[in-house]
This record gives sequence, structure tokens and C-alpha cells, in this order.
Amino acid sequence: MKQFLLKVFTWWNGQTFGTQLWTSRYGELVGTDEQGNRYYRTKGGKIDPTLLFERRWVVYNGYAEATRVPPGWHGWMHHTVDVPPTEQNYTAREWEKPHVPNMTGTPQAYRPSGSTLASGRRPKATGDYQAWTPGN
Repeated sequence: MKQFLLKVFTWWNGQTFGTQLWTSRYGELVGTDEQGNRYYRTKGGKIDPTLLFERRWVVYNGYAEATRVPPGWHGWMHHTVDVPPTEQNYTAREWEKPHVPNMTGTPQAYRPSGSTLASGRRPKATGDYQAWTPGN
């Protein structure tokens, strides 16, 4: 019962019941990435009459986080390239880094020096600041 309610009311724990129905009726599996995310498009690459291009979507393996889409699939999802990475020999560029999860809101989040949340001490003020006062 819990899994059914999660599928009906939550979108961040994988696909909802509505997305599952839409995918089974209108979707065509294009491929899967190394994280287990599954990529779909409208059956036969049919053009959507309201969008005027084919629909493309991803069903995340687990928590839905957009940063989990690899660069090759990102280009295909956003219609930058027409051929998905499964139909061509896609190799990552040397400057493309492996996925790092979004750590915002966690204890591992980036905290620059000077942040009140950063570990360590804040640097002393240098005295070069003058407050603005109206009329000056």
C-alpha cells in the first residue's frame, strides 16, 4: 500500500503512476545510462502536435535529480543532437568529469572561506569598508 501511495503522490522517488501509464502507452525505450536511468521518446519518433517535435523523457533510477543525466544523454534530451548515445559511439571528452551528486543542503556542501558555516575562522576585517549614508 505504501509503494502505491508513493507512486501516486510523489515524483522524486522514481516515476509516478501517471508517468508509468504514459510511458507504457506512448513511450519507446531508447537506452539506459551507467546509473540505471532509462530514456524514452514517443513511439516511432512521432512528432507531438502541440510541441512540434518528439517528446523525450527520463525515468530516474531512484531519486530524481537532473544532475544525474550524463552529458551525452543531456544533449539528446535537449534536442542538441538527434542521435542518442546508444546509436553512436559516444566517448566523453577529456574535460568532462564523472558525475558528482549535488551536495547542497548536506554537511558535504561547498562552503567558501569566510562563510559562517565553514569550518575554521573567518578572516579579520581589513578596515577598507566605509558604510554608505544617505545624503553623502
